[in-house]
Amino acid sequence: MRQTAIPHAHAAPPRLYHPEDVAAVLGCSAWWVKDRARRRLIPFTRVGRAYRFTGEHLAEIIRMHEARPSVPSRPAVTAAVPKMNAPSPASPPAVPLPTSRLRARPPRRARQDRFGTAA
Repeated sequence: MRQTAIPHAHAAPPRLYHPEDVAAVLGCSAWWVKDRARRRLIPFTRVGRAYRFTGEHLAEIIRMHEARPSVPSRPAVTAAVPKMNAPSPASPPAVPLPTSRLRARPPRRARQDRFGTAA
């Protein structure tokens, strides 16, 4: 009887990191790491009731929160040719919105006295 070879049968399992380890690498609190995992905003592995993270998870978390510099857009260079009878590219006139007057609410103490509550 011949056994078929199982891929990765002899491969070592991935190292699992605790939230405290991930927090130390990211420079944040363990609470933040657990909260983000609980809300499923970062990748994680659940072992029992504990959150665990692999090296791939950590790399993905770093990529997710990476900020790239924005590339300034260059305005298109056009020839300055005056156009006659063309409407100006100004924004349309602003339409005033109806506003209502805000009134302050009376203090809680004044409202209680108004209803004759005994202190």
